[in-house]
Amino acid sequence: MKNRIGILGGGSWGTALGILLAKKDNEVDIWIRDKNQYEQIKRDRINKKYLPNINFPEKLNPSNNIIDSIRDKDLIILAIPTHSIRENLISIKDYIEPKQIILNVSKGIENESLQCISGIVKEIIPNNKYAVLSGPSHAEEVGLDMPTTVIVASEDENIAKLVQDIFMTINFRVYTHSDVIGVELGGALKNVIALGAGISSGLGYGDNANAAIINRGIFEISRLGEAMGGNRVTFSGLSGIGDLIVTCTSAHSRNRKAGLLIGQGFKVDEAIEKTGMIVEGIKTTKSVYDLAKKYNVEMPISEEIYNIIYKNKNVKIATESLMGRDKKIEMYDLI
Repeated sequence: MKNRIGILGGGSWGTALGILLAKKDNEVDIWIRDKNQYEQIKRDRINKKYLPNINFPEKLNPSNNIIDSIRDKDLIILAIPTHSIRENLISIKDYIEPKQIILNVSKGIENESLQCISGIVKEIIPNNKYAVLSGPSHAEEVGLDMPTTVIVASEDENIAKLVQDIFMTINFRVYTHSDVIGVELGGALKNVIALGAGISSGLGYGDNANAAIINRGIFEISRLGEAMGGNRVTFSGLSGIGDLIVTCTSAHSRNRKAGLLIGQGFKVDEAIEKTGMIVEGIKTTKSVYDLAKKYNVEMPISEEIYNIIYKNKNVKIATESLMGRDKKIEMYDLI
């Protein structure tokens, strides 16, 4: 059975998933907020700004009307930046039907409420079934149908399995999971650590430093994730260490790229502009800093990234602060 799907967000990830789903013969509408971008995509059947080398399949339909994009759909996909999800959900909540499944594919934490996207959705449209899709998955590769493996998590096992069936292809493998908060946090927090990996490379540091950031970064992610109700084991999987590795090492990673520019001496605003896309990790860094204080969780890498971005701390001094901390047992918080 083919599905009617509405995707909110015409960035690289929303576009890549739209292409994947339309190739499976689903009827897919994708909402493009920007009028000029919408007109270009409608005319050329290609998203020149984000995925310029991949044509739209026949059943992928661009729309500039958000209500039309969700009307009569079985599945609504949230592929918009975290900071705009609340306002967009409020604008469409009266048009959403209780039977429609909400699938989040964005990765972030709201600054003001410190909620993951699941919390925002439950607050605004509490009667709809919810799932999150996450994992190591760059849009540039998914759009080209390269082998990719992800997780879909839902509190309702049947919903997770349904979304799994909708997305699964020979090159897009989907595992199910029940730890919604853990999967969401893994996807959001890895962007902060990826900024750190980029900053390290921008300073000219090598593989040793990058490996340390990835390894110690997953400890920080796990600590906060567990404190917030996630299962520590979740962060050893695709949405934890898997997503962290790809985001810290790939040339496709916008967060790593922004960090690289900051490490090279560019100001934060300049780095974002040069990256050319939304850098979720910048805003998420503030949320993570506030959450670490709220839950009394030690997150030294994330804290120094916060100091660099929001307090203009010199990147080399931040590195010295990390390296000069008190001596510790490696896995002290597990002993």
